[in-house]
Amino acid sequence: MSGTASDLPRLSHTLISALREMLPESGGPYPLHAPEFEGHELEYVDDCIKTGWVSSVGSYVDRFERDLAAFCGVKRAVAVSNGTASLHISLLACGVKRDDEVLIPDLTFVATANAVTYLGAIPHLVDCESTSLGVDAAALDDYLKEIAALRPEGLINKITGRRISALVPMHTFGHPCDMEALSALCERCHLTLIEDAAEAIGSFYHGRHCGNFGKVAALSFNGNKTITTGGGGAVLTNDEELGALIKHLTTQAKVPHAFRFRHDHIGYNYRMPNLNAALGCAQLEQLERKLTLKRIVAARYERLFRKVAGFSFVKEPPYCKSNYWLNAILLDRSCAELRDDIITALNENGIGSRPVWDLMSSLPMFKDCPRMPCPVAEDISSRLINLPSSPKLANLPEPDGV
Repeated sequence: MSGTASDLPRLSHTLISALREMLPESGGPYPLHAPEFEGHELEYVDDCIKTGWVSSVGSYVDRFERDLAAFCGVKRAVAVSNGTASLHISLLACGVKRDDEVLIPDLTFVATANAVTYLGAIPHLVDCESTSLGVDAAALDDYLKEIAALRPEGLINKITGRRISALVPMHTFGHPCDMEALSALCERCHLTLIEDAAEAIGSFYHGRHCGNFGKVAALSFNGNKTITTGGGGAVLTNDEELGALIKHLTTQAKVPHAFRFRHDHIGYNYRMPNLNAALGCAQLEQLERKLTLKRIVAARYERLFRKVAGFSFVKEPPYCKSNYWLNAILLDRSCAELRDDIITALNENGIGSRPVWDLMSSLPMFKDCPRMPCPVAEDISSRLINLPSSPKLANLPEPDGV
């Protein structure tokens, strides 16, 4: 298949026609992933307003943390103001220091890299693999054997002389990375494993919820996530002492007292307001249903793209159960240069779509960071298209022949 501009009308027409089997024209436009409030959200928010507990202390914050920890199967959840804050405080609490290098995917949302730099640390960009779109453990292992050495002070980059202190794999679109392989790598290399699970609420690796494999994990509840608190995030951990420290640091490190303002660390105003937590409690009550519906949508896409030439559907890895936060397709390599034009055509026809994030190495502030060869990330970033992924799409009639 040629990738010339003359192929654009045919490819766009093929894709749009196929998607309209799932997304009837009369029902559009179809956003990529809009928030849905179909439970007790109004009731719980109204309760916050009536009682006056609208800020960073309140019963819904406590309840949201308890319910979230129970759902994810961890000992402690700390609700925070957003996913980037959860990443920052996770790195800080795990001992990442200024001038450390932190291994992160080249293919990730910019928050992963930003959070590293907040500490004065340096993102060290690594490749992904095509099954999960997450960090490739085998390729990273080979790379570290070449450029790094274990010394008493930790894993040292032989080229820069800096300590490599942590690995932050990101569960892309909710598809879990191969955490067994990555955990083993971190153990061998004396790296702290911190999961960027911002997109992975409701995703399971070999039956265990994402966030149970690293020392800590960061979640996001932004408005476009599987469940939302408006703005918001959380840190998950199975280390009770570390969880207590994170809670303390995110509440300005204020020492409990009836009236005095005593602080014992440099703290952060990263607390989640009770209003947002009220939304979160209501959203958590609906999470199982949302996950079921989203998997129905993903299964329909998978069946649809078995018969659509020029595109392939990104399926969950065989070892996991994904939340399919955002469904994705890959354009054939020979037509990769047409991707942005195809996305434009989809959006003009009311079908919300977007590319994956620009690689971190292509951004001006990270272009000089240390980086392993990333051919898979480069390939995926050139061809991937996200499609409408709302659980509401499961309620549309099953298209003919799908």
